[in-house]
Amino acid sequence: MDWSIQEVARLAGTTSRTLRHYGSIGLLEPTRTGANGYRYYDRDALVRLQRILLLRQLGLGLDDIASALAHDGDPARALRRHLAWLGAEQERLARQARAVEQTIEALETGGPVMAKDMFDGFDHTQYKDEVEQRWGAAAYADSDAWWRGLGPEGQAEWKERSRRLGEDWLAAARSGEAPDGEAAQALAARHVQWLGGIPGTPGYPHGPAKEYVLGLADMYVADPRFARNYGGAEGAEFVRDALHAFAEREM
Repeated sequence: MDWSIQEVARLAGTTSRTLRHYGSIGLLEPTRTGANGYRYYDRDALVRLQRILLLRQLGLGLDDIASALAHDGDPARALRRHLAWLGAEQERLARQARAVEQTIEALETGGPVMAKDMFDGFDHTQYKDEVEQRWGAAAYADSDAWWRGLGPEGQAEWKERSRRLGEDWLAAARSGEAPDGEAAQALAARHVQWLGGIPGTPGYPHGPAKEYVLGLADMYVADPRFARNYGGAEGAEFVRDALHAFAEREM
């Protein structure tokens, strides 16, 4: 079964002109073209269009969408990840709506404004521009969707895992362990595995790219915000050297 371009435009809430443009740039080509010149789209094309529209809602440009689709060939897996994000976003918006309702009620009745509840659901993506500048909009959108999709419990587990990794790095640096020693290299392996679990990282889902790991390791030393996570410059240098040794030997 397939659908004409007019039917698809109506179903998707877009225009035939937009669909033709998507076809002209290779983002969404029609499945076939009829003798009358009409374009038709099958089920797979509609699935691809759904993914395109979802990514557009995240603010991605067409070039970034094309890149994201090219690097994630399993549409069901990608849609499951996006569905998880939509569920988390739905819950966040519900919390946000409740916070605004409470503020309106306080203003209309003269009651107290509960400052601690006013900003429930207002998420501040303070590193969005920086991530997009370094690794692209698709990287930010994928990692943001993954993070929101984890939900509060999953986010807490991830933070705890990150905290334990940071503490283990600090302990190793203070112990006098050599960066290329057995213990430090075991930590480096954990660190690389930890990075590889984040959608949007270069090389995902096959593991982070070597260049990404090396660049990030250097950033731990160059950027004080990262260095603080490892006890300062000296600890960050230990992590950098250990990751460099691991990447050169294993990646």
